[in-house]
Amino acid sequence: MNIVGPPETPVPQSSLWFALKEAVHGSRQDFTRGPLGRAILLLAVPMVLEMVMESVFAIVDVFVVSRLGADAVATVGLTESMLTLVYAVAIGLTIGATAVVARRIGERDPEAAARAAVQAIAIAVLAAIPISLAGIFLARPLLQLMGASPWILEHGVTYTRVMLGSAPIILLLFLINAIFRGAGDAAIAMRVLWLANGINIILGPTLVLGLGFGVEGAAIATACGRGVGVLYQLWRLFRPGGRIRVERRHLVLEGSTMLTMLRLSGSGMVQVLIGMTSWVVLVRIISGFGSAAVAGYTIAIRMVIFALLPSWGLANAAATLMGQNLGAHQPERARQAVWTACRWNMAFLGSVGIVFFALAEILVGFFSQDPSVHPVGVACLRIVSIGFVFYALGMVLSQAFNGAGDTWTPTVINILCFWIVELPLAWVLAHRLGYGPRGAFWAIMVCYTLMAVTSAYMFRKGTWMQRRV
Repeated sequence: MNIVGPPETPVPQSSLWFALKEAVHGSRQDFTRGPLGRAILLLAVPMVLEMVMESVFAIVDVFVVSRLGADAVATVGLTESMLTLVYAVAIGLTIGATAVVARRIGERDPEAAARAAVQAIAIAVLAAIPISLAGIFLARPLLQLMGASPWILEHGVTYTRVMLGSAPIILLLFLINAIFRGAGDAAIAMRVLWLANGINIILGPTLVLGLGFGVEGAAIATACGRGVGVLYQLWRLFRPGGRIRVERRHLVLEGSTMLTMLRLSGSGMVQVLIGMTSWVVLVRIISGFGSAAVAGYTIAIRMVIFALLPSWGLANAAATLMGQNLGAHQPERARQAVWTACRWNMAFLGSVGIVFFALAEILVGFFSQDPSVHPVGVACLRIVSIGFVFYALGMVLSQAFNGAGDTWTPTVINILCFWIVELPLAWVLAHRLGYGPRGAFWAIMVCYTLMAVTSAYMFRKGTWMQRRV
């Protein structure tokens, strides 16, 4: 089966530097016209840089908290597991917002795009309020339910309370950036995360280690950084000069638009939750082989995520181009944009996979030299990196479906690959056939390879072109 697609329009070498500068500063190009290679570059560069900053923040945050000991790290881990619901809601809402805003911009209807943005923000606020209240008032019982240690119940409740209580900020940060990306203002979304995470990276060590706030200082720094990011987002959303601008007249709730958003976002949330819950179950399968197996797996997967986050930038660029070009009634251009983004992403992640495979012992050794942890981490990193080319392909195609408003296709594919194939296969290989943790690692690789091939087959069928948003 041919999954490569038509050739892309290359970016002329002489204009590459100017295109990179334009991408970072913010481009005014119409992404439904002109060379596709340039359009992808202008969107992908700021989106990749946005994800790079998110990767750096994740590493720095864990490093700072780890100075406080295992219980502090466990506090972060338990709270992050509870935040899974918040992230699923946030990512689900971004899927709907990106699809609708991109489609309206492609239709040359910025007024409708602005109204859609308002509906998405209203849904986010309404969804976040109960989560926030539950986090503020039920932080201690929730930690007890998660099996928190006495130290966490004494010192970590405030951390959990602040993090869950800031759910409205998390949802708005995710959602408004998706609105900017859908409109084609990727450089603004990039600046938002650089500002928010930059504040966090500076404030976190200062509060946690310098001023002695302990683990709760990390939560305060995160909430402050994200809060400033949301204020900047709102300022940019309401000021003139962007591709999308919200004005007073747009601040009216529209039932039909909200229902469309909820329809797209609902299946998007299911899509995300399927993936997230499968990772939780996978950890449970691996935990049967002891804490050393879990530690090795955790180290390797953190490095994998570090590599995958920038790759999401290219996938998000494909989603924006898909939505805008379908709105402009150019499905063939949308198709070509997606295949081009697939090739670029496969080249990038394929290169990273080769590096990870070759240098696995050194990379894992940077985090742990424990003789019981290191071999597991090396095996995980090498096995998972074998499938990086397929991960890159599946990642772009999944986002392309979402950008087209066809959110159920990747949801069904996720059910097939994660729940029907990956988890049973991981358990059988690891426990029944005696491969141990390596069996679970092979199941991950098989799952994402199957996801890529299935997504490519469904994308070539072209049913996404009939979706109305």
